[in-house]
Amino acid sequence: MGKITGFLEIEREVEAYDKVENRLQNYNEFTIPMEKQALKDQGARCMDCGVPFCHSGCPLGNLIPDFNDHVYKGRWKEAAKVLHSTNNFPEFTGRLCPAPCEEACVLGINEDPVSIENIEKNIVETAFNEGWIIAQVPKNRTEKKVAVVGSGPSGLATAQQLNRAGHLVTVYERDAKVGGLLRYGIPDFKLEKKVIDRRIAVLEEEGIIFKTNAHVGKTVSVETLKSEYDAIVLCGGATVRRSIPIKGAHLKGVHQAMDFLKQNNQRVDGIIGFKEELIAKGKNVIVIGGGDTGSDCIGTSNRQGANSVVNFEILNKPTLGRPANQPWPYWPMRLRTSSSHKEGVERFFSISTKEFLGDKKGNLKGLITTEVEWLFKEGERPELKEIAGTEKTWDCDLVLLALGFTGSEKTLSEQFGIDMDFRTNIKATEKDYKTNVEGIFTAGDMRRGQSLIVWAISEGRQAAHHIDRYLMGHSNLPLKAVGDLPRA
Repeated sequence: MGKITGFLEIEREVEAYDKVENRLQNYNEFTIPMEKQALKDQGARCMDCGVPFCHSGCPLGNLIPDFNDHVYKGRWKEAAKVLHSTNNFPEFTGRLCPAPCEEACVLGINEDPVSIENIEKNIVETAFNEGWIIAQVPKNRTEKKVAVVGSGPSGLATAQQLNRAGHLVTVYERDAKVGGLLRYGIPDFKLEKKVIDRRIAVLEEEGIIFKTNAHVGKTVSVETLKSEYDAIVLCGGATVRRSIPIKGAHLKGVHQAMDFLKQNNQRVDGIIGFKEELIAKGKNVIVIGGGDTGSDCIGTSNRQGANSVVNFEILNKPTLGRPANQPWPYWPMRLRTSSSHKEGVERFFSISTKEFLGDKKGNLKGLITTEVEWLFKEGERPELKEIAGTEKTWDCDLVLLALGFTGSEKTLSEQFGIDMDFRTNIKATEKDYKTNVEGIFTAGDMRRGQSLIVWAISEGRQAAHHIDRYLMGHSNLPLKAVGDLPRA
């Protein structure tokens, strides 16, 4: 696997970034591709480690040592074949996944891990550039019809797998274009939308039908799907956004992060004339929430020309290294600094927002915070305590709530008569992805709750296996048993 002594001779390297002052001028991706020889050198760092724990770190079970070895030896076409055998869309994961595989890399115990994600991205980009990725049209059709509701990564993976099994697949998307949060949640500077369009063109050529502006439960009736399809799979994601129930939350200038990000993506796509323009230009912006969505808001606000950008996180500031209670190969909650953070932001941890302040016209003009501390007792949930005397008033014109999602909308579950769990996710298990209603399945964030793109693809692939088995009595689609490690 790679060069036997490669990890001793070669240091980790990843793609460089364009200068901040350059990349803030547009919404294009700004990574600088590595030379092929440099990528081969990175593949050479993959160790002959005996037990490749990177497999356990990856929900897809990507054959990482195998494609690293192919890259090291210059066999790019073989690397692409291995990569696509477990991952339908490595061009998405190679850009957006936080790479739990790298945190589980054996080399990462005492050195920098293998740059797996960067190698993955370059494999698939080479494959597209060389024309190796072509439509795989099924030789035979089963005449079984399947409706996939939602065109995010779980829906697209489900659709492609079922189409390969010969079923007639139609994907319903409520927005104007296909892609779900890939399209309307992830900023273009992280994922240019031509990358989505390139893959969708392949899926359409394979025979998958996409229907946009088709909101199941509203513009498309549930009864229509039930009568026209042999199976239905719900992949609508976790779309109920977490709010902050404090005084002043209604003020003009307090917005959900996803509304802000979606509108900007639409604006970049050429759409104009919004009912309310959500623009950070010239404003003092505060982003509440320290995760990836918060980071995306920071990068977008800076590109829009914000006067200042501040980021609040209620949790304690993580350590740079692994916490003692999260040893290798577990996913560590360490401090992560994104490219957007490096573009300009003040970050504050252990801080809680108490009240939004407005003027007489209902416009946001500031907010009040307090510092907090977390009290930990063994066997009990952490307790949040405010620190007396730490209240502070902040001036701001725009607040973006990047607080995550609490579950799925109830519209579909109610109309289909489907049970939900206590977290308001569609109730189904990994055993077969079946809901309590015959012929209806679910996968992705709609089933498991807010999670990673790599988990969404994994769930879509596994759900497709069980749907195929349901329709035909057996299935040749792959079914991967995921490892036992906690996931990112």
